[in-house]
Amino acid sequence: MNTNLLILPGLGDSGEKHWQIYWLRKFKNTTKLVQDNWDEPILNDWLNRLNESIAKINTPTILVAHSLAVSLVMHWAKTNNNPYIIGALLVAPADVDSPIHTPECTRNFSPIPTTKLQFPSIVVGSQNDEYATIERTAYLAEMWGSDFIDIGLKGHINSASDLEYWEEGQEILEQLIAKINLYI
Repeated sequence: MNTNLLILPGLGDSGEKHWQIYWLRKFKNTTKLVQDNWDEPILNDWLNRLNESIAKINTPTILVAHSLAVSLVMHWAKTNNNPYIIGALLVAPADVDSPIHTPECTRNFSPIPTTKLQFPSIVVGSQNDEYATIERTAYLAEMWGSDFIDIGLKGHINSASDLEYWEEGQEILEQLIAKINLYI
């Protein structure tokens, strides 16, 4: 894979058993955004860190966001752009608009922007994700202009899902890269 990946973990960071960490180890052209406070996220702080990181990007890069970081990407994309950000893989977006599905500490990420993305993207959802219903995830994908993939019963698609290298996710990433290549 010639494209760079920028891994964007969600609330609490991605632990050692999370597929994002496996991908970080597997793909040499991958970096991970590190936030100062993973457990009590402040949208403006997280946005500033993302902006700092993206400002340094000068090669084609795909954002690989999980959970709360999907909202982060959407807040960034609403007011920012970088020609080197060529796509986004948005996995298990946490429904920060719903107090039923997400903790109070994520509420400052609400409302989730529904602006159409300016680059190709795929949203991946699970039918038994405790942080968002599959219907809400599909709706957000539609609003963002993203392709939507329902991967069945995989929970929050996190460490507890025990996906390791998440081969299915890698195939979805390849689909995204193929879609991006059509636009280049």
